[in-house]
Amino acid sequence: APIAEGAVLVDDAGRIAMVGPAAAMPIPPGSTVEQFPGCALIPGLVNTHTHLELTGLDGAVAAADFTDWIRQLRDQKAARSAADFLAAARRGLADCHAAGVTTVADTGDSGAVLVALAEAGGSGIAYQEVFGPHPDQAAASMEWLRQRIADSRRLTSDRVRLGVSPHAPYSVSGPLFSAAAEWARTEGLPVAVHIAESAAECALLATATGPFAVLWTGRDIPAAAPLGDSPVAWLARHRVLGPATLCIHAVHADAADIATLAGSGSAVAHCPLSNRAHRHGDAPLAAFLAAGIRVGVGTDSVVSIGRLDLLAAARAARALAGLDDAAALGLCTLDAARAIGLADDVGSLTAGKYADVVAVAVGTTADPVARVVAGGVEDVRATFLAGRRVFP
Repeated sequence: APIAEGAVLVDDAGRIAMVGPAAAMPIPPGSTVEQFPGCALIPGLVNTHTHLELTGLDGAVAAADFTDWIRQLRDQKAARSAADFLAAARRGLADCHAAGVTTVADTGDSGAVLVALAEAGGSGIAYQEVFGPHPDQAAASMEWLRQRIADSRRLTSDRVRLGVSPHAPYSVSGPLFSAAAEWARTEGLPVAVHIAESAAECALLATATGPFAVLWTGRDIPAAAPLGDSPVAWLARHRVLGPATLCIHAVHADAADIATLAGSGSAVAHCPLSNRAHRHGDAPLAAFLAAGIRVGVGTDSVVSIGRLDLLAAARAARALAGLDDAAALGLCTLDAARAIGLADDVGSLTAGKYADVVAVAVGTTADPVARVVAGGVEDVRATFLAGRRVFP
């Protein structure tokens, strides 16, 4: 519960030493004291799904049809250089800090976000995307992935971690899904996958129909075999699900899919604003939570929703599942940290965790939790990462 006139004591290692009323907080000699009157101190927000390498492309893709949108986005990415991607990732990370987000679970294929996190001393998981919809591409895609991860390990740390992201069922074959997931397990790497996002994806796997099937036929890509699976069942068939797997979107998940996700221990990155922006519908968030599935809120990219306002996403989740303010805030703090496997280090103001702390203007309200959830980027007054100010 909120602590009136509370304070956070940070040790020399950037971890929380104590949390409690300021009047009872010991102040070691030589300490620096920062005060934020009219503010609430909250855990650094955790965004469970970003594409920071796409920063700056908001408004650049306007197609209403999802398959056309993906094609246009691919063209936009092809026009960017490595330097462009890195500049975008740096700006995206700075935007996150300005919005009170201190940890990200980011998916991308350029590798730029990993570099940006490492050089900024950031916090999060950079999931390396891998593609290959034709089964014959699986071996080459896996060789590329293994080399990319090997080259990237030098940038990792206790706070900056690597993951693997076989992108989605419309861009990754069954054999590549199986191979990537198995290799990730042997390497101890977490997995993230876009799944059950659109009706077109469901039609592709169920009956080899719809716009994705048309694209596959035009590229001589064979239909998924066997047909008839839901996207979640497709992941289960290829042994992708598990406690280290983050399922992004999961809009089109039915009761059987929810049972499969819960039984596997997989987590969900819920992106309500992106789902609606693409007219995919609303994910069954209340059912996920009732089934005990670990869920965190994510924004997706600026291409989908414009400004990355995680609290706005939390409010949409609150309305969708009938949650109270504390539960909504949990979806972008401790619950989000649990969803991506980082709850031992982030997500709450708890002694021993990293001192990722955000000062949010709340005025003199009697309900600071409600005021925090009702707020936005403009209410963030300061963001600290391991006790180090990163905004402003």
